[in-house]
Amino acid sequence: MSTNTLMIRDFPQDERPRERFINHGPQSLSNHELIAILLRTGTKDESVLQLSNRLLTHFDGLRMLKGATLEEMTEIKGIGAAKAIQILAAVEIGRRIANLNYTDRYVIRSPEDGAKYVMNDMRFLTQEHFVCLFLNTKNQVIHKQTVFIGSLNASIVHPREVFREALKRSAASIIALHNHPSGDPTPSREDIEVTKRLVECGKIIGIDLLDHLIIGENKFVSLKEKGYL
Repeated sequence: MSTNTLMIRDFPQDERPRERFINHGPQSLSNHELIAILLRTGTKDESVLQLSNRLLTHFDGLRMLKGATLEEMTEIKGIGAAKAIQILAAVEIGRRIANLNYTDRYVIRSPEDGAKYVMNDMRFLTQEHFVCLFLNTKNQVIHKQTVFIGSLNASIVHPREVFREALKRSAASIIALHNHPSGDPTPSREDIEVTKRLVECGKIIGIDLLDHLIIGENKFVSLKEKGYL
């Protein structure tokens, strides 16, 4: 090994790509540092950072790298088939994410739409399930999550669990739903208290609770239509 070559271990720990990724997030890393994480190791003559920088220089940046073939990658000294495949796999994942089509997402325009989305899954449940649908600005469902299982209680269904997931998903609004195993969707006092609590928290955070639907046996009740939102 050349005595003049800096290896990754020679960098201060808080300047190494993986440590900076953990401490400051991926946005804090340069392109060649991100590629260094994928490559994992350098060669006997250069650090992984030097290798990743040379790889980017060879392809004149990310724009040309995204179109590179396996053969072109492995022509670069220090890039074997395993390293090339790791890079090309990451490029392909990025391409697929960029091409995701959201036009087929379920759109909720009414309480009926929301009830229809969950009715077959929830009508036969023998325990109460509190479920949230997280929507984008076009009222498309971007995520569905069961938040709580058991008898609904305002002290147990914490708004933080609901809105933590909403913030994580960058949701614009939420529809809450839960089932009544009895088949009767008439709202209880606890149902109303939970609804009002979620509405108040949503106003503070800036994420609206659009409705709270209670699912029964092939029927439902909208607490918005009942005037509780």
